[in-house]
Amino acid sequence: MIEKGKISAYQLGLLIYPTIYATAVLFVPAVTGKYAGRDMWLSPILGSITGFITALILYRLHKSYPDETIIQYSKHIIGRKLSFILSFLYIFFFLFLCGFIMREYATFIITSFLPRTPLIVIIVSFVLVCAVAVSGGVEVLGRAANIFVPLFIFPIPIFVLLLTGDMDLKNALPILEDGLKPAILGAVSPHGWFSEVFLISMLLPYVGNREKGLKWTLISIVAVITSLVSLNLMCIFLFGEITASYTYPVFKAIRYISVSEFFEHLEAAIISVWIIGAFVKMTVFYYALVLGTAQWLQLSDYKPIVLPLGFIITLFSIWEFDNLQEQIRFSETVFPFYVPFMLTLIPFLLLVIDWVRKGWRRNKDGVKRKLDIKNFDS
Repeated sequence: MIEKGKISAYQLGLLIYPTIYATAVLFVPAVTGKYAGRDMWLSPILGSITGFITALILYRLHKSYPDETIIQYSKHIIGRKLSFILSFLYIFFFLFLCGFIMREYATFIITSFLPRTPLIVIIVSFVLVCAVAVSGGVEVLGRAANIFVPLFIFPIPIFVLLLTGDMDLKNALPILEDGLKPAILGAVSPHGWFSEVFLISMLLPYVGNREKGLKWTLISIVAVITSLVSLNLMCIFLFGEITASYTYPVFKAIRYISVSEFFEHLEAAIISVWIIGAFVKMTVFYYALVLGTAQWLQLSDYKPIVLPLGFIITLFSIWEFDNLQEQIRFSETVFPFYVPFMLTLIPFLLLVIDWVRKGWRRNKDGVKRKLDIKNFDS
């Protein structure tokens, strides 16, 4: 095996949580509020259905091929030639998403904190930090998650509590005034984010206690639902239906915090918290890209390709979008269909093909045994 490290199922859950939540935390109130209005708190719940389905599909495939990633076991299902093409598509997809995440991170930092810093400086510095973590392997990622993810999770509920004095519960009324349709439309983007739970297909072979892998994956999805619903409710109670007019509603909300005119101006704190989450998410996708590429090329070690792929990620993050508005438009129109197609629909098709092949093989073996018994008796 290329990867000799191991993580626990608990660490798998810690890695999956920011993989879904880290970038959604910035945009989900604006994206869901644009379509769902006051009912945007319901959209993450509806969008999470894709996450649960994806997790169950990938875990079932993992049970059939426990020691291999989707890059490896796809050849057993669809053959070497088709698997070679599919694996390339996944590697390109990982590369695209790494560039997408990196551009999202850099744009947020420039817009909110470092407006005079060149884009390339922020991107290169972050890629290098992530490259160091990825070079250490999955075990380093798991240990980093043990340290960083709690630092990412716990401050946000504290910020929400500090804002309770400024909230108006009446902003959420009336509930479902226009029925479920607005909430369903608002769930289109979240269902794309939840499909990113697909990355368990690249991590489960390296989980020590695999029998608990599904449990902690589902716990992570539930935790993400709780977090997104809480953020949406916070923004509704603070801003009402004008939430969708802000690019970063959560960041805007943190600016409202003021306790005795002393504990205020916490923008730097929320930026620090978000950078931690973005780092974990980026390293998981970066690791999937590096590991998948090494397995696709049948290399004996993935470390030599970490920096070259980091250079390509840097190029993609600059080339993919001209500005933030273009990236947001892509997130609202293409992302909700492109990502679930790659991360949910294709694995589902692989599972169906696997079932059909195994069923056909069992029937063939059964007929052969009956013929052998018949010939023996005669």
